[in-house]
Amino acid sequence: MQKFRLTVLAAAAVALTATIASAADLPRKAPAYVPPPPPPPTWTGCYLGANIGWAGGHFSSDFNGGNNFFSNNFNDNHSNTSGFAGGGQIGCDYQWAGGWVIGFRNMFDGTSISRTRTLGVVDPTFGGLQLHTRMNWFDTLTGRVGYSFAPNWLLYGQGGGAWANAEANLTFANLATSGQNRTRSGWTAGGGVEWMFAPHWSAFLEGNYMDFGHRDETVFGLTNTGTCGLLIGGCGFNPHFTATTVLVGVNYRFGGLFGGKAPY
Repeated sequence: MQKFRLTVLAAAAVALTATIASAADLPRKAPAYVPPPPPPPTWTGCYLGANIGWAGGHFSSDFNGGNNFFSNNFNDNHSNTSGFAGGGQIGCDYQWAGGWVIGFRNMFDGTSISRTRTLGVVDPTFGGLQLHTRMNWFDTLTGRVGYSFAPNWLLYGQGGGAWANAEANLTFANLATSGQNRTRSGWTAGGGVEWMFAPHWSAFLEGNYMDFGHRDETVFGLTNTGTCGLLIGGCGFNPHFTATTVLVGVNYRFGGLFGGKAPY
């Protein structure tokens, strides 16, 4: 009986050994693939987009007859108006190591800035003056420098050249009109913040100031002798235009955004 028990134990040991060996020979299941995290966004690339917002215009002028020639409602020789602005922009950026970003942009916007103002005259011989000012559009070409203080946020400043189609028409006693409607050139400066809210898409909020300088102009019809009077000569003035904008916009970015490892 004892011999039989030893035989059974030996057979069991052999079977167990064979089972373990067979299990060791089975192929092992590979670990699940975990893709690497996407690279952080970079501002490197180009973009195009649209914008809309508020625009304010400021007009001032000195008259060759002296500002006191006019009644008190224009002795300050300033005029302010506001309206809407909207248009589009295109540009490119490059992000350096450490989060610094440089780039350039061209923005073209139409505006609704317009005002017509009737000016009284001290001398009743001449009746009234009517001044019409309007800015039809502006175009800015700027360079910008920014810092990406968080992976999806960019704080920037910008400056460069500005151009605008601006009118300053002065009608004198319904007899003569200046007819000044021309493209003016000047400069602009401003800044803003931009947020990359989705792959290839960003939104921005910014403010800008534009100055288009002075241009001498004369009401046509009579010789301008330096005095603003009907019987003596014409009326000359030198309008000065400035404008301020607060704009929101969206950009579609391509050619580098999310296209590789960020430089920081």
